[in-house]
Amino acid sequence: MPVDPQIQGLLDFIASAGLPPMSQGTPETARAAFRALTVDSRPADSLPGVDAVEDITVPGGDGPRPARVYRPAVPGPLPTIVLLHGGGFVLGDLDTHDLTARTLANDCAAVVVSVDYRLAPEDPWPAGLEDAIAATRWASSTLSSLGGDSRLAVAGDSAGGNLSAAVAQAMRDEGVELAGQLLIYPVTDRRGSYPSHEENGTGYFLDLDTMMWFDEQYVGHLPDVDVTDPRLAPLHGDLEGLAPAVLVVAEFDPLRDDGLAYAAALSAAGVPVEVRTFDGMIHGFFDMGRHSPGAQAAVDETTALFRKVLHG
Repeated sequence: MPVDPQIQGLLDFIASAGLPPMSQGTPETARAAFRALTVDSRPADSLPGVDAVEDITVPGGDGPRPARVYRPAVPGPLPTIVLLHGGGFVLGDLDTHDLTARTLANDCAAVVVSVDYRLAPEDPWPAGLEDAIAATRWASSTLSSLGGDSRLAVAGDSAGGNLSAAVAQAMRDEGVELAGQLLIYPVTDRRGSYPSHEENGTGYFLDLDTMMWFDEQYVGHLPDVDVTDPRLAPLHGDLEGLAPAVLVVAEFDPLRDDGLAYAAALSAAGVPVEVRTFDGMIHGFFDMGRHSPGAQAAVDETTALFRKVLHG
């Protein structure tokens, strides 16, 4: 099917702005553009309400990191979700993923801890991953004070999906049992070659040049990087015994087949996995519900699937 009409309208609007490609700019300009798209253009009163929002700090790999706790207006105790935002390991923060955190808290009936991990190129790999692991380890030992019960899960989109998958593997190795992992169009195989790279490599918000630019910021300091290191490419890790997963991808996303490969590998390893490919959608659809009823329907289906994983 073609791109969702409302999503196509958004793509046309972005193209009409005439801005240079992200890959031709600096991290600072890219961050400003991403914030303008996700935060500045969003009416404050459009955000769904939650019972409480609290800014805190959590342990990171090299000192405390900012985080934000969201509690829904439902009786507890509840599962806890550690949310790791997307943005190519270069962009994103607590504000850009405020809507995602609120949506997960309400729709999944869970406490959400959104983590502001370190970003490249100032803090390249493995800094962000170390922060994500440290924060999740902390959450596992602090569930009752967060208002949660024994259920702990991880969730993330794009780069955050990569981190969530890597964290799920790390937690299993540390003997921490997770209740679930929500992987939204995740990066799982950093140097893999897939048909969707070519089919969707230009014109659909995330393009191959931008993916390569993100990669350079994240691991460009490592000329001899092992592209099969599971901390970078979770697809190449040991997947047995991992938490049940919900993995969703978009039809017109260069990362579509990357995510589907991980879903297939999880299933082959005996991990329960619900996988969906949302027709007509592009990378980033999880934040596009206000633009597109189709995107909102995809978000609603995704959160319903993950709620079932967490609550049974």
